[in-house]
Amino acid sequence: MNSQEIVELCQKHTMYSWSATGKVDPTAISRAEGVYFYSPEGKRWLDFSSQLISVNIGHSHPKVVAAMKKACDGLIFAHPGAATEIRAKLSKRLAELVPGNLNTFFYTLGGAEANENAIRAARLYSGRPKILSRYRSYHGGTNATLQLTGDPRRWANEPGMPGVVRVMDPQPYDYSFGSTDAEKTENNLRYLEEVIQYEGPKTIAAMIIEPVTGTNGVLIPPAGYLQGLRKLLDKYGILLICDEVMAGFGRTGKLFAFEHGNIVPDILTMAKGLTSSYVPLGAMAVSDPIAAHFKDNVFWGGLTYNAHPFTLEVAMAAVDVLIEEGMVENAAKMEKVMQSEMARLKAKHPSMKEGRALGLFGMIDVQKNNKGDFIAPYNGAAPAMGALAKHLKENGVYAIVRWSSIMCSPPLCITEAQLKEGFAVIDKALEITDAAMEG
Repeated sequence: MNSQEIVELCQKHTMYSWSATGKVDPTAISRAEGVYFYSPEGKRWLDFSSQLISVNIGHSHPKVVAAMKKACDGLIFAHPGAATEIRAKLSKRLAELVPGNLNTFFYTLGGAEANENAIRAARLYSGRPKILSRYRSYHGGTNATLQLTGDPRRWANEPGMPGVVRVMDPQPYDYSFGSTDAEKTENNLRYLEEVIQYEGPKTIAAMIIEPVTGTNGVLIPPAGYLQGLRKLLDKYGILLICDEVMAGFGRTGKLFAFEHGNIVPDILTMAKGLTSSYVPLGAMAVSDPIAAHFKDNVFWGGLTYNAHPFTLEVAMAAVDVLIEEGMVENAAKMEKVMQSEMARLKAKHPSMKEGRALGLFGMIDVQKNNKGDFIAPYNGAAPAMGALAKHLKENGVYAIVRWSSIMCSPPLCITEAQLKEGFAVIDKALEITDAAMEG
């Protein structure tokens, strides 16, 4: 099929996420390799968002593809109550890699399911009903996880699961808890403790956070925040759940983003980079005390594809490639290149409000005036941003453009030259928003 045939049939017979199907303009993709993907006609795009910030090791890595082919000759499926060799081996491997006492894993088919089971485990373990979450967050598209989510995708799905208490982030959308990291940390944690008092500490099972917020801003926590949060939650016996679905497996220049804060959560969730999205897989990791609890008490959760052996084989291969080929270290190295490119663009383009990056987790914010107002309203659009997104697509760069921001999160195998290739196209695209500046 050519691109037009593929797009027309997909629009006719399928539905697209978070979209009115008649208004989507999907790109036809026929193959992908490394940091690039291609249309049936051979048009090439630099994948500057790792598809959905998930193809961490790059596309079609030959070692993982070979492992997938080999796995097809082995055990394709076993029911979730079985014990398999790959279940044993991958779990041991993850226990060795994941910091602290997070040594026990429950496998799912994605990040939302991992988060569903994390809050279930927290409630069962603690005997408490409430979960704290933050407004600038995304934790998945299921009924429960959408209620944990702060962003506007939640609205159309309410009312949902009860018992969620949402709080402000250390960096709210259009104001601040302070001008320095120390002020932001101190003021936010004081406010959070007040909320905990209002809700009743003994009613709160856990707080779920993205250690670095992903979709809603690539928000790097202020210095001291993660350590202060861990201490505050410990004070009231509230568990900490770290959702590393997007930030985990090297994206931030460390294997997991919470390592930047020198903490270890009670529960960790992961997906995306676990298999680099070659196949669907998620996981929940629990600390030794929680695992010990469920040795004697039933964990009331399950799914048909729990610990699916084929997906675990792919995860083992993808994790090995990530570690053995130094991609976590490359993400840390490329952080300086990305920050330098962002600084260059900010000095050149009046419409660039800010650029920020941790590892290869980056975002550019665009403004409409010199007062720093975002070019698009919260949960809204701006014609200039639509034109910018079109320019990127037409000039061979795929980057997620949402509201007033451009996501800059390429595969972790990217080179300095390829990274600069992407920013060169963004450089030209920002001329469109420069021309739309007010005043």
